Amino acid sequence: MASGPVSQPSQTGNSDGKSYTFAFSALTILFFMWGFLTSLNDILIPHLKAVFDLSFTQASLIQFTFFSAYFIMSIPSGKIIEYIGYKNGIVAGLATAGVGAMMFYPAAAMPSYPLFLAGLFVLATGITILQVAANPYVSVLGTPSGASARLNLSQAFNSLGTTLAPAFGGLLILSATVFTVDQLASMSGDELATYKALKATTVQIPYIGLGITLFIMAGIFAFLKLPTISEIDEREDHHTFSEALKVPHLLLGVIAIFVYVGAEVSIGSYLVDFIIEPDIAGLTEKAAASLVSLYWGGSMIGRFLGSILMGDAATSSKKNLYIFGIFIFSVIIGWSFTQDLMYTGVFVGFVALNYILFLVGKGTPGKTLGILALAASILSFTTIFFFGMTAVWLILSVGLFNSIMFPTIFTLAIKNLGRLTGKGSSLLIMAIVGGAIIPVMMGFLADNIGLHKSFFLPALCYIYIAYYGFKGSDVKA
Repeated sequence: MASGPVSQPSQTGNSDGKSYTFAFSALTILFFMWGFLTSLNDILIPHLKAVFDLSFTQASLIQFTFFSAYFIMSIPSGKIIEYIGYKNGIVAGLATAGVGAMMFYPAAAMPSYPLFLAGLFVLATGITILQVAANPYVSVLGTPSGASARLNLSQAFNSLGTTLAPAFGGLLILSATVFTVDQLASMSGDELATYKALKATTVQIPYIGLGITLFIMAGIFAFLKLPTISEIDEREDHHTFSEALKVPHLLLGVIAIFVYVGAEVSIGSYLVDFIIEPDIAGLTEKAAASLVSLYWGGSMIGRFLGSILMGDAATSSKKNLYIFGIFIFSVIIGWSFTQDLMYTGVFVGFVALNYILFLVGKGTPGKTLGILALAASILSFTTIFFFGMTAVWLILSVGLFNSIMFPTIFTLAIKNLGRLTGKGSSLLIMAIVGGAIIPVMMGFLADNIGLHKSFFLPALCYIYIAYYGFKGSDVKA
């Protein structure tokens, strides 16, 4: 999932030769946790849709609530951190997220969809506070020259969280007994109400466990000794957002972030419902959830490929060794979530295609972004015309091509902004609200023209991103 860059803080306490390995490990777990909690929404959507007889549009309120909190609470979170400090901000973020997770217990007991949404908003608020507070700490836990590498490693663990969450949710939330449409139709009103009430309670234990884990982590961080971070940016900034939006490549970049996050989240949100459709794969919700992990796992693998092929490896032989390791890792990921040799081969084949397109991009950010976005658009669009597992693999593979989009769009959009960089960065982070808006639009389309055909919406989003990579990101003199 998306996580924006942060300003580089001045540092104290990390040049004394001390090891901050434990502190860095603890902070990296935060990246894993908010990736895990965010991706778990992909399991909540089909689950609550069935419990409350929701339309796709109504079910999309899950992502709308979650990402709206990200948008609404980002500025207040910064004020909170400013007042209580970064370390206490981490504690507050974990505790807030823990409260949100605990709210799922009464929401399921009632059961109440509005209370589920309220819990999600509180949970997302906690994650927003963590995003604002945790990133600067990672940058100061070691030498300044290694800050970028530490942030990239932490982001990899964020992707690991998004990969594991769907499988976890499928095992603990979607594994309850599922009745056919005919069986449900034969139930009396009381029997049906009892069944749905029991189905709702399957979220209680997983989210109570997550809540307890978050509270324990908050307690650990309350006593953990971390370096002191001084003021992030002491320069007074008199520039306005309207000034920043007058810069063409930034304005177009804000739109690109909006549609990118919207497309990525929309696809992930409806994958389970898509895969279980009889004319697609007809799998159980639990089996479908395992395949959703490949969507997010592909993004993780693509991120590793991008970091090597778009970065500066020490030697060609070392780069080749890394690439070989990634392909071995791809085989492990593919087999872990499919338990099928042929499907593992299909997954690795798409990884190879991703690798080839990176080579075509030749490490040029705009060109590589455009090529990958064009591929994602073609895959999303062609999904509409296929059925069975072919359609499943076409849409799952989009995750691989999502990988480098957010950081690449971000860096292209803030290029040469000078003193407007701060305002530009804020606008780009606020554009993540696309994850709240576009899934609702796709849900509306799914209700009216069918879920299968609604995938043309993310295809259009990727077309725009391709335009931004090839042309819109050019810096005007």
